[in-house]
Amino acid sequence: MKNPIVAAVAFDGISPFHLSVPCLVFGTDRTKLGLPRFDFRVCAMDEGPIHTDAGLSIVVPYGLSALDDADIVIIPSWKDLEDPLAAPFKDALQRAHRRGALIVGLCLGTFAIAGAGLLAGRKATTHWAYTDRLQALHPDLAIDADVLYVDEGDIVTSAGVAAGLDCCLHIVRARYGAEAALRLARHVVLSPHRQGGQAQFIERPLAPTPNADRFTRALDQVRAALGEPHSLDSVADAAGMTRRTFTRRFQKSIGTSFGDWLADQRVALAQRLLEQTDKSMDIVAFEAGFGSATSLRQHFAARLRTSPVRYRREFSKTAQNAGALIGA
Repeated sequence: MKNPIVAAVAFDGISPFHLSVPCLVFGTDRTKLGLPRFDFRVCAMDEGPIHTDAGLSIVVPYGLSALDDADIVIIPSWKDLEDPLAAPFKDALQRAHRRGALIVGLCLGTFAIAGAGLLAGRKATTHWAYTDRLQALHPDLAIDADVLYVDEGDIVTSAGVAAGLDCCLHIVRARYGAEAALRLARHVVLSPHRQGGQAQFIERPLAPTPNADRFTRALDQVRAALGEPHSLDSVADAAGMTRRTFTRRFQKSIGTSFGDWLADQRVALAQRLLEQTDKSMDIVAFEAGFGSATSLRQHFAARLRTSPVRYRREFSKTAQNAGALIGA
């Protein structure tokens, strides 16, 4: 089988950080982590060196023809947001999409995908500071400003800056499995608790609201005592809201139900306990609020596609490898 081809589009004035995100995930040999060897290509619309916004210049080895056989096309960012796309680039994106390539817009890269007409009537996200501008330019989009990324199946868009890493990790997880994504996250030192299983949206920050202080404090209190029972009514009361108002505010701010969020927080705590301690599964389950090792296993299987025992074993192996590299 041929190596999956990943093409990242660079342009004059691009941020080196934005370009480095797909390079980090797809441009390095990760076969030891259970990933395929990607045929990674950085391409550009024009020949010659690309000047970045950090004062660096880079030589891009490929032109737009690299998109013609790519399995994944990534636009790491974009500029000139209100200008029409250059016809050759627009045509190349449309051709890639028609033949089934996954199209990915990181941060402002969403503007380029929308400019190519590929997001009409669909859901997308971008950097929160630019969502109003994106909506004004493309009123037929359903824009979600609160999430880190949106997966529409054939098109994936992400929020700004570091959310691009979460988005690329999601693509790895969706295409190559939770175990490979977990190993990659460890290798590049991404927070393990941001693993999201099959959930479309991973952990999101709270959106500012008029009653954010008390609402946030109530959630902080839950996080600080995850081993204790927490009902929807008790947390709503701590937030100074009725059950109905709290549920509506929670869904709008977090993008999921309180029950699912609580389970995610408990899984994250269980991950830390498995990583950092040698406590038994029963104790880990109790301290994380699951009550039993059986419940802990069920939640790990549902959210991480692995078992607590395997998770602990794999992380320990990763830590040993890291230690060996440091000592080399």
